[in-house]
Amino acid sequence: MKKIAYLMEYPIDLPGGAQMSTLSVCEGLAHRPGAGYAPVVICPALLNSKPEDYPFPVREYPMGENRIVNLLIRAKHFKKILKEERPDLIHIEMQESLITYGFIRKSFRDIPYVFTERGLMFGYRKRSRFFMDPALRDSRMMITTTEFNKGLWTEGSDIRPIMVIPNTISDKYFGQYDPSKRHVPGPAEKPVIGLAGRICVEKDWPFACDFIDALAEAGIDFKVAIVLSTFEKGDDEQVDIILRRIRKAVGEEDLEYHLNYDQAQMSEFYYGVDIFLMTSCFESFGKAAVEAMSRKCAVVSTAVGGLPEVVGLEENIYEKKDMNKGVEAVRKLASDREKLLSQQEYFYRRYMDNYTEDKYIDAHVRLYDEFT
Repeated sequence: MKKIAYLMEYPIDLPGGAQMSTLSVCEGLAHRPGAGYAPVVICPALLNSKPEDYPFPVREYPMGENRIVNLLIRAKHFKKILKEERPDLIHIEMQESLITYGFIRKSFRDIPYVFTERGLMFGYRKRSRFFMDPALRDSRMMITTTEFNKGLWTEGSDIRPIMVIPNTISDKYFGQYDPSKRHVPGPAEKPVIGLAGRICVEKDWPFACDFIDALAEAGIDFKVAIVLSTFEKGDDEQVDIILRRIRKAVGEEDLEYHLNYDQAQMSEFYYGVDIFLMTSCFESFGKAAVEAMSRKCAVVSTAVGGLPEVVGLEENIYEKKDMNKGVEAVRKLASDREKLLSQQEYFYRRYMDNYTEDKYIDAHVRLYDEFT
């Protein structure tokens, strides 16, 4: 059994795309002993879990008070734990972990390493790239989650080789589809438009509210179901502003809202959504869109980052400067039940063909086979 060490700068039980994707591949390998790989995660101290809660080893290290202190702490513990574990391959899952490993990589010349790039090339500051690029040049492979981002790196850097492994979502919560839970609007019933995400600049909630206003002004009858996640000080005030604006557009009776849902609750939430709306101004991949697809939601999305590639249906992709195209896409789905049902089937098939956890794990096994 060959050992793969995963380097992270956040606890694996902290909700987030990189953590959830790492958890997916580690659980998949742990449950597939025939693949021949034993994962071990090296991350900061867990928040709400214990290492024994996982079907693979989790090696914890402490966190410091600021970025520089954290880098020094990480470097010390990465070096110590890697010497103890002696993995056959190192898989670096986050940017700060790549920068940290770059400072100690000469101590492990005999161990190949790969890096998964989960952002977008133009999203990094020059200072970050100054430290990232030397480590990337020494890596055996950089993995991006979309062809779009691979193209950015191919055209804008000398980093090679680069491959694509699309992201996935939790098989534990989204793997099984239950048709009895899927909301199917009747002929006289208002369709449900869904929104979900963290309170952050990237999700652009003011624009989401503008879009809901535009739908109402266009005379479309609909309900809104929304899940908002708070984390930082001031987020609760932003939630109040968002809900107040949507309530004004559709009325109290047509607004359903929830806060801080976990993955199990999100899985249930999407069953009740007919059209899922992405209004982000920045997305490297767009896992929420894939979660919605897995529950047979039609997806209408902004044309940012990797979202057009993930959604894959040009008529449902709109530029933020041309909101009317997005409004028209929603109008057609809201007024044509057969078209809505057809698109829901399309998106579910797209999820099954491209983004399941099995396909994600298979791709990683092929990658690991190449370097171990």
